[in-house]
Amino acid sequence: MATKVVEVKTLKIGKYVVLDGEPCKIVSLSTSSPGKHGAAKARVEAMGVFDDQKRTLTKPVNAKVDIPIIDKRVGQVISIQGANVQIMDMENYETIDLPLPEELADKVVEGIEVEYIEAMGNMKIMRTKGSAPK
Repeated sequence: MATKVVEVKTLKIGKYVVLDGEPCKIVSLSTSSPGKHGAAKARVEAMGVFDDQKRTLTKPVNAKVDIPIIDKRVGQVISIQGANVQIMDMENYETIDLPLPEELADKVVEGIEVEYIEAMGNMKIMRTKGSAPK
């Protein structure tokens, strides 16, 4: 599990955090002012990167949380078999089978480059890069 520990006050919208053992992208972040007997609290709302579930976290701003180490990579689509896509990584030329996201089903064709992420042992195609070769 590749994670780093940071304080809640360093989190920002659009960055990632580990909630319930899943890497999540932060969609909203609010902090309350410190009260008479306590520290300021932060409320973090995030969407799961791999399962699209909404999760929340409420902790003091000086509490520690894990953030995932996200590896963004580029690969070329070799073949499409139904709901799976075979991708060749452009750096180390290894082939990977990944599920085809529904929102990219019409854009992903053989020969196109895609960006995918790897975090905490999971991989997901995020977007296409450029257009399909002729």
